[in-house]
Amino acid sequence: MSETLTIENYLQSLEPFVDNAYGQQIRKQFRSIDGKSELAMLQSPTRDEYAQLSRAVAIMTPAERNSAQALTDEQIERIAEDAKADKAVLAIFINGYAIKLKSK
Repeated sequence: MSETLTIENYLQSLEPFVDNAYGQQIRKQFRSIDGKSELAMLQSPTRDEYAQLSRAVAIMTPAERNSAQALTDEQIERIAEDAKADKAVLAIFINGYAIKLKSK
């Protein structure tokens, strides 16, 4: 029986890659015109991005955690605002989690 991946487990799986030199190199390679690297963010989050995600997950209700992959844009925005997190970073994280769940 396979164990279901929780949002907390998914967050913890990113921690070893925080500020990883190789990951940061990949992010620079895929940087967009405005200096962001959205697609590579989950490969190597910065310490600040990881802290924002940790705050967001911490303030989620149990129901939000249990169905994080189904959160609406409005819910993600509210959680980000309450956690003082970047809305785009949280949305990318939640989408990455949803994709990971579908790939299992």
